This record gives sequence, C-alpha cells and structure tokens, in this order.
Amino acid sequence: MPMKQEYDKYTAEDHEVWSILYNEQMTHLPTIVTDAYLRGIKVVEFQPDAIPRFSLINEALRAVTGWSIYVVPGLIDNKSFFEHLSNKEFPSSTWLRKKSQLKYIEEPDMFHDVFGHIPLLSEPFFCKFLKELSDITLKHIDNPSIVEIMARLYWYTVEFGMIREEGQVKMYGAGLISSPGESKFCVSDEAVYVPYDVKTIFETPYIKDKYQTKYFVINSYKELADSLPQIGELVEWYAQNEVVVELSYS
Repeated sequence: MPMKQEYDKYTAEDHEVWSILYNEQMTHLPTIVTDAYLRGIKVVEFQPDAIPRFSLINEALRAVTGWSIYVVPGLIDNKSFFEHLSNKEFPSSTWLRKKSQLKYIEEPDMFHDVFGHIPLLSEPFFCKFLKELSDITLKHIDNPSIVEIMARLYWYTVEFGMIREEGQVKMYGAGLISSPGESKFCVSDEAVYVPYDVKTIFETPYIKDKYQTKYFVINSYKELADSLPQIGELVEWYAQNEVVVELSYS
C-alpha cells in the first residue's frame, strides 16, 4: 500500500524548520531563479510558515501537467525512481531535517524534494524532458554505464541546471534552489557557465561533495525537450558499442 504524508504528525519544530529554510531562500531567490519556478510556487501555493500538504499540491499539479508527488521513505533504487518519473510521479520523502541540520544534510529531505523540485513540475517542456529521460533510462536499466550517463544528465539539468532568461543566467536545478550556499555561489563571479550539450554531459562525472566546477546553461525548457531525440540516439550508440563508463561514485 502506498505511503502517505501523515501531516498531523509534524511537530512545531518541523514547521519552524520549513519556515526558516523557506524564508531564507526566498529572500534572494526571486531575482536569480527561473521565472518558471516562481510561477510554479503560485501554482502549488507554498506557504512560508507551514509544511505543504501533498494532497493539495497533487490536485494543483495534475490540473496543469498531470504530475503528482509519490511518497517514499527516502532514497530508492534506480529502477523504482525512474519508473515513478516515467509515470509522472515525483518521489519525495516526508521527513524534514532538524534545526541542527539547517545548512546541510547528506541525504535529501522533504525540503529538497518539495521546495527544490515540485514547483518546476508545472512547466510542460521540463516535464516532457523528465518523463522521456526516464523512459530512455528504463530501456537500459540493467546497463550500469547507461544508468551512469543518464544520472549525469539528470544531475546537470534537473539538479544543477541553469537557464538564460532575458540575458541573465538563473538557476532551475533543485539542488541549487534548495541549497543556502550553492544557490548564491552559482550566480557569483566564481561560477563557470558552459552551453548545454548532451555529449559533454555524458562525458562529465558528477560532483556531490562540493560545489559544481561548471554549470550547463540552457536557453529554454523547449531546448531540453528538443534534445530528447539526440539523447536517445547517443544512448543507443553507447549501448550498441558496449561503451563502459566509470561510475562517478562507486
């Protein structure tokens, strides 16, 4: 039986943690985050002082893109993860970090999953990219090298992607949006930007123990969706030629 968000079990500290993290991020995000995220916040109706109710978010998202949140206990295996995405279900935990963990936690919690990811699930081209990326991965889910290159693609787009809007580079990746530190670093003079390129991403191991050394920048969400045929062709080439890719983390 599917897990549910047991909303009444959240403590006053849980709501306070959400409020602290939400308000800290929203003091600087509006000028440096993609416009689609800000529109998405209005769609899902996040509140600054209360943990969101998944049931209400799901109603709102299903009405615009057909997506919803699927509750999971924490990190899940690759096959289950991509199966949910293929079904337009975004896996999310329901637990929240403690006040002593405000700056960093190793495993993604609900603030990352929900605050970082969910608003952009109101953007149709982004949703198409996320679903079809998952469909491609599932065809080769038993091939570790294909799973690795698709994990890199997910990492450098869905988690740490940047977008150019009206001449300004802004963040859309959830790992950036939910990070108090890297959300500032990625728009600083120290950040290195490179154009979105599927082949280059496939050849770039991802980084999870420090800030990214470079950020791939798209020009629109349609660009992501339009790259899906190339992604499929490259993946088939990797598979047919039995290319072995070293895992970013073993």
